[in-house]
Amino acid sequence: MRKPYVIVNCASSIDGKIALVGKKPLKLSNEEDMARVHKLRNECDAVLVGIETVLADDPKLTVKEKYVGKPKQPIRIILDSNFRVPKNAEVMKPTAKTIIVTTCKEFKEGHIEVIKCGNEKVDLKKLMEILYEKGIKKLLVEGGSTVIWNFLKEKLVDEMFVFYAPIIIGGNAPSIAGGEGAKKGEEIIKFKIKNMERVGDGLLLHLIPQYEQ
Repeated sequence: MRKPYVIVNCASSIDGKIALVGKKPLKLSNEEDMARVHKLRNECDAVLVGIETVLADDPKLTVKEKYVGKPKQPIRIILDSNFRVPKNAEVMKPTAKTIIVTTCKEFKEGHIEVIKCGNEKVDLKKLMEILYEKGIKKLLVEGGSTVIWNFLKEKLVDEMFVFYAPIIIGGNAPSIAGGEGAKKGEEIIKFKIKNMERVGDGLLLHLIPQYEQ
């Protein structure tokens, strides 16, 4: 299968939570990590999130000139099976091209392109082939929790960065990887730690998935 090179990037508490209880957003990256993330975005052809991230955080998914001089804005890709993205969402504004991936409709209008891919839920493997054909060779996946799990489960991730902020959230707050999770030992996703470094007051792990052949 021809697909983009896929990088997952996320920030969490040291107990693996990516938001507060009730899915309330919380800034976890420090200034040093924000600079790293924007440089990483600038190196990628596209950045992808799920609709839940758009509804909860309303991210711009752009590269700030504060961190990168003369940034090239990556294509913004939203996984949105039922086309729930609000018309006034930041990702709908013409600061960069946006691709919305659904299971219900398809059209192109200005900087917005809607792609139908899959039934009931987005077919990630098919989507990777479509994006590759569109010239997207390097894809940054930023979440949320279910999206990260599904990319890992489908063995589509080539490398992963996790920034750990020195805090604990606890409770049933969303974790790095959600979805249905591993029910059997053989379904666990294993990693090799490629690098580990201090970034400001936090810790950055660079991980390589070790998929079973």
